[in-house]
Amino acid sequence: MHYTQKYKSPLGNILLAGDEEGLTGLWFDGQKYFASNLAPEHQEKDMPIFEQVSKWLNIYFSGENPNFTPPLHMLGTEFQIKVWKRLLKIPYGQTTTYGQLARQCGITSAQAVGGAVGHNAISIIIPCHRVVGSNGNLTGYSAGIDKKMKLLALEKINTEKFFVPNK
Repeated sequence: MHYTQKYKSPLGNILLAGDEEGLTGLWFDGQKYFASNLAPEHQEKDMPIFEQVSKWLNIYFSGENPNFTPPLHMLGTEFQIKVWKRLLKIPYGQTTTYGQLARQCGITSAQAVGGAVGHNAISIIIPCHRVVGSNGNLTGYSAGIDKKMKLLALEKINTEKFFVPNK
């Protein structure tokens, strides 16, 4: 059974989803692929996982690096999960490129990695916002470039060095 809970962040409302194994989703309202892996039958319920995630988010949105990762239950293909696990290794306050991430995953296609990054259902905690284009473009964040910039700035990453296409 899947369960949900809402979290109010400084950047907008977030829907948390989880099951008995861990967090399965964390989406900003209205983001691309919103609730993409959420079972049709689910209910809103207080669960220990949501308490842990809320604690993590409270620390994160206060501008600090949470020193723990709540239990995660990644739902995706073998390749997607491989990419998402690699995302977890990007340190707080740092970025990487799609190309670097592809090489770390043992493939040459930055585009394939970009597809997996874009379908990450556990935003922020699995830090897909820390991935940028090799030319410095801020692209590919399903919650929107404005939120990506705010998350990077929250981690004290200088966003002025990045190029925002179509702005």
